[in-house]
Formats: sequence, C-alpha cells, structure tokens
Amino acid sequence: MAWAWLLLAGLLEVMWAGALKASNEFTRWVPNVVTAIGLIASPWCLSRAFREIPMGTAYAIWTGIGTAGVAVVGMALYDEPVNLARMGFLGMILVGIAGLKLMA
Repeated sequence: MAWAWLLLAGLLEVMWAGALKASNEFTRWVPNVVTAIGLIASPWCLSRAFREIPMGTAYAIWTGIGTAGVAVVGMALYDEPVNLARMGFLGMILVGIAGLKLMA
C-alpha cells in the first residue's frame, strides 16, 4: 500500500503544479483551490509512504514523478519544447525511479 501512497503523492505533485500554472498568477479561483489541495495532499500521501519505504527512496521517487510529470504536462498542455534530448533526460529520470523501486 505504501507504493500506492507514493504514486498518488507524485501524481498530486503534478496536479498542483499544473493547476498553479493554470491559476494565471493566482487570479483564477478553481485552479487556486486545486493548487492548495494538492499542496496539502501530496506531502500527506508522501508521509504515509514513509511508514514502509525508506525516506530517501520515497523522496527521490516522489520528486522524480513530479519532475517528469510536470515536464510532460508542460509539453502537452503549455506548448513547451519537445526534443530528443529533453525526452532522453526525462527517460533517465524514469529509469532512476524504476531502479529505486527495484532496490527498495
């Protein structure tokens, strides 16, 4: 169950960051609320994962999911650059996440 909490924490990280961008500098009500919920819920889920997963492993995976996820959201929704190098480096983040999961 700890891995499910960790995955949820990472996805909530992506959610709040995407909502923050959509908030247009905190001028839009709904994205502001989504950002606030994500900012509270993501670390709470991470803390649940800490019960069974070593802190360093969980934190690295949480930030990796957030980093890669936000980059993908930026490319998909906000016309951020997509190129081979960027995709390759995101792939390395995912390989690192998988490696940490396998070693935990």
